[in-house]
Amino acid sequence: MGIGDRHGQPVQMTSTPKKLCYDLLIIGGGINGASIARDAAGRGLSVVLCEKDDLASHTSSASTKLIHGGLRYLEQREFSLVRKSLSERETLLRSAPHLIQPLQFVLPHDAGQRPAWMIRAGLFLYDHLAPRALLPASRAIALHQHVAGVPLKAQFVRGFCYADGWVDDARLVVANAIDAAGKGAHILTRTRLESAQRDAGRWRVNLRDASGQRIDVSARILVNAAGPWAAEVLNSVVHQGAGTSLRLTKGSHIVVRKLFDHPYAYIFQHPDKRIVFAIPYERDFTLIGTTDLDYRGSLDTVAIDAGEISYLCELANRYFEKPIGPQNVVWSYSGVRPLVDAATTSPVNASAVTRDYRLELDQTGAPLLSVFGGKITTCRVLAEEAVDLLCPVLSHRGSAWTAAACLPGGDLHGSVPSNRNVTEFARYVQKKQRDYGWLDALLVARYVRAYGSRIDQLLRGCNSITDLGDEIAPTLFAIEVTYLMQHEWAQTAADVLWRRSKLGLHLPTDTESTLSRWMQQRASAQTESS
Repeated sequence: MGIGDRHGQPVQMTSTPKKLCYDLLIIGGGINGASIARDAAGRGLSVVLCEKDDLASHTSSASTKLIHGGLRYLEQREFSLVRKSLSERETLLRSAPHLIQPLQFVLPHDAGQRPAWMIRAGLFLYDHLAPRALLPASRAIALHQHVAGVPLKAQFVRGFCYADGWVDDARLVVANAIDAAGKGAHILTRTRLESAQRDAGRWRVNLRDASGQRIDVSARILVNAAGPWAAEVLNSVVHQGAGTSLRLTKGSHIVVRKLFDHPYAYIFQHPDKRIVFAIPYERDFTLIGTTDLDYRGSLDTVAIDAGEISYLCELANRYFEKPIGPQNVVWSYSGVRPLVDAATTSPVNASAVTRDYRLELDQTGAPLLSVFGGKITTCRVLAEEAVDLLCPVLSHRGSAWTAAACLPGGDLHGSVPSNRNVTEFARYVQKKQRDYGWLDALLVARYVRAYGSRIDQLLRGCNSITDLGDEIAPTLFAIEVTYLMQHEWAQTAADVLWRRSKLGLHLPTDTESTLSRWMQQRASAQTESS
């Protein structure tokens, strides 16, 4: 159902050395792997990360795009996870205000749901489980007097409103990788792990890049952050079983033309108790998801099925006045979540399995750290705990630092995260629109949302529209694509259109082939000149 191929044919941009010796070798270029690489490199450890595809090309770009405490986890009494997530929510908002923004959610209420007093009590707890400085408290609302009630069916007359955060998930992964690389980490995309063996207290690892070149790596510690592939890495590559059992579940989302024209999102509760969100997305669209199904298929070819599309459409139609069907879906995506599967005596619905994470350190010979589970909201604290665990093993004294540091592009008002980054973000956008008055204001706003303060690096030396180079597609100029190829590991048109941005939703359907040709020509010219 997606527009264009999400992987594409790679454009090989850089060669890699044949031998590498590092403290850590991290397997997996999703949010956990990139966050661990950033934290470890910032503490002075030598790091190499390998990812068999593009950064964030699987689970980490297939989320519901939320930085949240997980309101529904309160029902499952996951108080520790919710508290940790709520605390991280504000930390991440301050450190990456260009990629993460506050978002208010409306929960319509009807007689088929839990009593209103119970929902209000849950929201009160959600408000107070962790310190909250940036987001408003929850409140009850009369939907017939609120803008969020306009697109809903008339039967929904009351509801509740609370705040969480929205995130550009794929760009959050890239930002962590950029920071890791800036601190010395070696990021190898489209580089597959072939074998890993313990040898004299170290790991001897064989990698192979997209060109077929073999890379021999020596590392003191191996970090298995392969997400859904974590168990496969242990069983097939390291030849070692895991002490933690993973339960793989598929989450799918659909995108339709916008069903409402206001800044609020919705959280809907289905009669089967599952939760689905409807979120304003990419200015012109509404994102609806997610499903939650056990998954046993190929991890490389995950896709939504007709039943999931029908389920999401039917749930949306239960609430919205304007009906939708499969014919209205303009894009969809699916991802597989690796959930920590606790042993129970009775079957547990996939949506009730914990979203918390587990770190499993094996020191039988060269150390091996496996990361199981987790969610985007807890990526930073997961990485901090992982590196805290590894530093003593390496006799390294580097201390935690990421809570007090902005991610690349997030330093709008200095290098230390601040509330101003969030509360004055709109003012920062306006300033950049004045600074680059020769550019369309909407384009400047998109650049700031994607690159934050690094917009100045992107547009360095540019004083007119002609300085941006070829307009490969409407509003997609050569200078941006070149920047993504040189600084963000973009190698295919799909990398640019579906992960570094979501321009694939907005541009003509032939854009991917046009951009692919342009990138191939650019790569060839660069190879000839070097």
